[in-house]
Amino acid sequence: MTEQKQIEWQKRPLVIGIVAGEASGDRLGADFMRQMNAVRDDIIWIGVGGEQMQKEGLEPLFAMSRLSVMGLVEVLGHLPDLLKARKQLVQAFCEAQIDWFIGIDAPDFNLRVAKKLKPKGIFCVQYVSPSIWAWRESRIHSIKTSTHLVLCLFPFELEVYEKHQHPAICVGHPLLHTLSPELLTTDFVELRRRLVWSNPELRHFFYESHQYISNLICMMPGSRRGEINAIFPLMLDAIQRLLLVDKDLCFIIPTIDKNHQYIVQDLIDSRNEQLREAVVVVFDDTQSHEHFSQLVMAASDLIVLASGTASLEAMLLRRPMVVVYQLNRLTYQIAKRMVKVPYISLPNILAGDKVVPELIQEEATGENICRAVTKLLPVRAYHEQQSQLDDISAKLRLQSNQSPAHAVIEAWAKYPL
Repeated sequence: MTEQKQIEWQKRPLVIGIVAGEASGDRLGADFMRQMNAVRDDIIWIGVGGEQMQKEGLEPLFAMSRLSVMGLVEVLGHLPDLLKARKQLVQAFCEAQIDWFIGIDAPDFNLRVAKKLKPKGIFCVQYVSPSIWAWRESRIHSIKTSTHLVLCLFPFELEVYEKHQHPAICVGHPLLHTLSPELLTTDFVELRRRLVWSNPELRHFFYESHQYISNLICMMPGSRRGEINAIFPLMLDAIQRLLLVDKDLCFIIPTIDKNHQYIVQDLIDSRNEQLREAVVVVFDDTQSHEHFSQLVMAASDLIVLASGTASLEAMLLRRPMVVVYQLNRLTYQIAKRMVKVPYISLPNILAGDKVVPELIQEEATGENICRAVTKLLPVRAYHEQQSQLDDISAKLRLQSNQSPAHAVIEAWAKYPL
């Protein structure tokens, strides 16, 4: 840091505007604030965030729920208020004379805020890169106009920023730091014992119904109603076929809440008795959904899941997996023409190779899921994928060793006054 920057850094409290629009952003924001508060104790935080960010000292300008709008139709319906919210934020940030603006995810909203602030000499950071590495690379021009720095979660995202000569740093996905080390170091049998004894439904399922199981398979059809309706029936078809191969298989489905549990259970209840007796649906309201689902995954032999963050969790937990996904046919055809990457699961994208089986659209059938699981359960194939997942995880950790707070401080120190 130059002498001039050092003087600027020390002469008065640092005022930071920060905006998160949903729960995942609130967690990222709280972690960033915690790191910054450890560096200096006189930071003034204003903006938008949830309970976790407020615990770290955020003075909220309005409720985070005001920005938590998903879907094109929903956004259009809320557009007047979103435009009003953006104007309020820009005005409040200017009146507070903020030094930095940190926009967390929600790029459609935050980049537009940053675009108003950057010309005023405010140091602007986008934390979580828009997916320009996968589609609509042309968005890089608006990112360059709006920000001084982008904090990326994955190393493969850096290439597009290097290509267009815009500062970007990989700080790693929060799961690298928040995943409980106990899930990786505790004996597998002990993990399963903890899981069973922590949940009455599981105690009943295993100790009264299943004295012996050959393998425990975790099924994760996604959390949205549309995903469940599209993907879970395919998983149930696969379960029926797998039980014909091995009647001692058991299947566990962690759910995010009671409503999710009822939806999933209704689909199971429409199937035959053998399937109903081999599947248990669980929800645990005594701990966070993230922690409980991770415990279920860690205690399972294999995971069949819808693509998403769960595939990263499974990879870091060293659990072999099969990825299944199905979109509306028109949506898929549009996406297929726009998306540049050949894979949809994070382990495969990170590896640049098909380490994990992906069954997408027409390939996503009960027969194909059954075949993929059957091929993966034998010891040699199982350990081969597990070893590849270990290699990807190790490389990801190695390339994600920069803390978000220090990355921003170092970038700001190089930025001319």
